[in-house]
Amino acid sequence: MSQDEMPPVVATAPAMTLEGFQTLADALRHEIRRVIQGQDALIDMLLVSLFARGHCLLEGPPGTAKTLLAQCLSQVSTLAFGRVQFTPDLMPGDVLGVNLFNFQTGEFRLTRGPIFTDILLADEINRAPPKTQSALLQAMNEREVTIDGTTWPLGAEFFVIATQNPIEQHGTYPLPEAQLDRFLFKLLVDFPDREAEIGILSRGTRAPVGDGRAPLVAVMDRGLLQQGHALVDAIRLDDSIVRYIVDLVRATRTDAEVLHGASTRAAAALAGAVRARAALDGRAYALPDDVQTLFLPAMRHRVILGPTAEIEGRSPDDVLTAILNRQDAPR
Repeated sequence: MSQDEMPPVVATAPAMTLEGFQTLADALRHEIRRVIQGQDALIDMLLVSLFARGHCLLEGPPGTAKTLLAQCLSQVSTLAFGRVQFTPDLMPGDVLGVNLFNFQTGEFRLTRGPIFTDILLADEINRAPPKTQSALLQAMNEREVTIDGTTWPLGAEFFVIATQNPIEQHGTYPLPEAQLDRFLFKLLVDFPDREAEIGILSRGTRAPVGDGRAPLVAVMDRGLLQQGHALVDAIRLDDSIVRYIVDLVRATRTDAEVLHGASTRAAAALAGAVRARAALDGRAYALPDDVQTLFLPAMRHRVILGPTAEIEGRSPDDVLTAILNRQDAPR
């Protein structure tokens, strides 16, 4: 091949380094914490979920900044943001969209629903009936939706943050097990401690995000998120860590207090989260501590307790903690 026939050289962006990834994560934390106070651990877990390509279920009482946290994340990342307020009369078409007939062209045309976005806030997801909840199944697992036989991609960055209120049970529906298994984490959101709450009131930060008084700075775009995903995928998991994850997940299936244990999908999701946590900590390798820290939030919504455990008042966290303590960690 002559020089004139050589294909053009296409310039590519350099791969993100661990140092660059940490700088990006610190910038995200700093901006979000300007509005969300007293929830540092929750912010870190949300970033783990984002970079691990997982979805988050936030459970907590009203007034704990669950919705505000999702809004802040979208604002600092310049990703498209959509919100669905789940209600008992919400239909799947209200989430996905519908094909409407255009009388001028004589063709059906898709009117896209709010699911066609990057960050989707499914607010009070347990208020919608299972039929509507299930509209998210394909989107969360395959990042695409099928409407009237046509499949529409949502993009590799599609990220669902769902919220639910554990206190008020009137007019709510339990999430199906298949739906729960699509969430990487179920994070329990509690009230901030006393000092953080004093700080919130002292600052008077009840104003909406981006109202001009405390605007958040966008520090990440789609390209940086994709580079972050690639870096997390390259984090090495030692064989001992992989075996540790598998043994813990398999132990949920044989425990006497568990009726149904976690799936292989759960083990793969936990492995991805472990990689993300290692990268956010500035390490190119994972530690047993990563697995131990993420085991409960990754499994508490995936196990179904047996009647004995329920009669004794045991929670999923109690049973999972016992499993974790029984399993020897790799050195």
